Amino acid sequence: MTARALLSDLYEAAVAGAAPGPLTTAALESFVARPGQRLWLYAFGKGALAMAGAAAASLQRSLFTIAGGVVVAPEAAPPPYATLTSVAGDHPLPGRHSFAAADRISLAARGMRSDDVALVLMSGGASSLIAAPLRGMSEADLVQLFELLLGSGLDVRQVNAVRKRFTRWGAGRLALALAPARTHVLVVSDVPADDPADVGSGPCAPDPTTVQGVIDLMQRSGVLPRVSPAMREYLNGVARGLIPDTPKRTHPAFAHVSTRVIGTNRLALDAVASRAREHGVEMQRVEAPLTGDAAQAGTAIATALVERARAGLTGGMVWGGETTVQLAHPAAAGGRCQELALAAARVLGASGEAGGRVTLLAAGTDGRDGPTDASGAFADAGLWDAIAASGRDPALALARHESWAALHAADALLRRGLTGTNVMDVVIGLVQ
Repeated sequence: MTARALLSDLYEAAVAGAAPGPLTTAALESFVARPGQRLWLYAFGKGALAMAGAAAASLQRSLFTIAGGVVVAPEAAPPPYATLTSVAGDHPLPGRHSFAAADRISLAARGMRSDDVALVLMSGGASSLIAAPLRGMSEADLVQLFELLLGSGLDVRQVNAVRKRFTRWGAGRLALALAPARTHVLVVSDVPADDPADVGSGPCAPDPTTVQGVIDLMQRSGVLPRVSPAMREYLNGVARGLIPDTPKRTHPAFAHVSTRVIGTNRLALDAVASRAREHGVEMQRVEAPLTGDAAQAGTAIATALVERARAGLTGGMVWGGETTVQLAHPAAAGGRCQELALAAARVLGASGEAGGRVTLLAAGTDGRDGPTDASGAFADAGLWDAIAASGRDPALALARHESWAALHAADALLRRGLTGTNVMDVVIGLVQ
């Protein structure tokens, strides 16, 4: 098996290890509701279809009847139960499908009663898929905000701390709409630390941030002066006490909510290590989460793998988490995993015989890296020169955050397609 083939197989193991369908089925083995209670099902995110399908099957086996609900995923598909509505949202930027999905949720939530039970299935991507602006802000304002944040260099937790302030269902607002029904939330996490308040902008979780903290964050990142006046006026109104703040932990609606995280990046890393053992490869799992600037992370990862090779060791290393890219202009084509791989290739190509023993793959577990058709990219010692031989300047591509075209020219992209899960990224390195 070639290094790329082995890495691809290990990546598939990571995806399977965090598959939301089986995780949902297992979590619902202990689900309890009284006979005759109306049960509503809501599923939002990149894992929504798999989670909703698994939940519908489990609930039917337990003889529960689903009164209604909404499933919002990146792609359209038939609903897994006759009373459910299934729609597609837009990602990574909200659009008309996202706005329509938000309206669908509003209609369904109006039917809740105090004796009802709501099952809310959350996974990454929901921030955009069900996004709609607060009253007084335009849809164009919200799209602009999302675009600015995606290129800001902020990490996913910081990005969602801002986004939830301006979206109809973020920051616990869905929990308020569903109350006083009893709400059970199952979460597949795509954020470091796996805090439900950060996943999908926390529709059913109280907002732990302060408005001043969000204002300061937007100011430091350069986002605040570039958003619409309506958004700045809203923040100022909240700060002055003229507009209600986001729902906090003490809000009575959260007394009706129970939340459980069922899927994390750790499951994906565990699966990689297990599959590697089946191939006879010793895999070291790096415990520190993968964070920070993508190019800097690629340099550090490649350096660690080269040091392993120089020490005479073989086997592999696997990292999990999510890096960031700060864009000078939003038209740059690439993704954080592609940029990481391109930066790693520069180190490997300059590391002589030791670099020649290393191959790595950086890819998103959701199957989509940035606004591109690639899941991620491979890197080895020959990639940097291969890009140059294609007529492109790899250093310029890296500096301009235009990794996709450079990697495409050297046939280094992984095009897996959407996986149906999302537990951040994995970077797998092999030393042969």
